[in-house]
Amino acid sequence: MSSPDNDHRSLDDITRRLTQALQILDLEVDYPLLLGLAADTSRAVGPDAGPISTFLVGYAAGMTSTSGTQAATDAVERAVGVARQATEKTGDGGVEDGWAHTAQ
Repeated sequence: MSSPDNDHRSLDDITRRLTQALQILDLEVDYPLLLGLAADTSRAVGPDAGPISTFLVGYAAGMTSTSGTQAATDAVERAVGVARQATEKTGDGGVEDGWAHTAQ
């Protein structure tokens, strides 16, 4: 069984490898924010929805014209907020129609 320290170290290692390979060296990854979104979306929709939601958040943030680390962080946080709203569960087990007013 892995410890939280090992999990965090593994996330740091893969993040460093991927940011170097993808040439996005100044990116700070907010693990709790993205993992929380993935967990929430998976609970609301199903296990495959978590990775899809985080990919789409990254894509939306990347489409935002940004310059600098703070602008990128803000773009990710905005995209996560929209994704959370769009995947909220209703009381009847379905996904709420919360996405209608989320155009960025």
